Amino acid sequence: MVYFLCFLLFLIGLYCIVTKKNLLKIIIGLVIVEYAVNLFLVLLGYKTGGHAPIINLAAPDWIYVDPLPQALVLTSIVIGLAVLALVVAIAMRIYERYGTFDITQIRKLRG
Repeated sequence: MVYFLCFLLFLIGLYCIVTKKNLLKIIIGLVIVEYAVNLFLVLLGYKTGGHAPIINLAAPDWIYVDPLPQALVLTSIVIGLAVLALVVAIAMRIYERYGTFDITQIRKLRG
């Protein structure tokens, strides 16, 4: 069920990227897709009843969660923030040059 919600969130973000004409809405769709992928990666490492992956010799039969997806998500969050800052800076430059965020008008004004 949670994986389906993750997929639905991904589809909502993809819908925003493909159908919207405003640059800011496209950027928001990109962020939603990024959140969906990060949530999916965290869910891959989840185990019911799992403990933090710190070896405890007193309880060797514990089930541990996988720490690799968590580390990948932390890295992805940092990279995603940098990409978001770059995309917003580019969108601001486009607005300064063309005076609009509408991509159809920007295509018409090119030249």
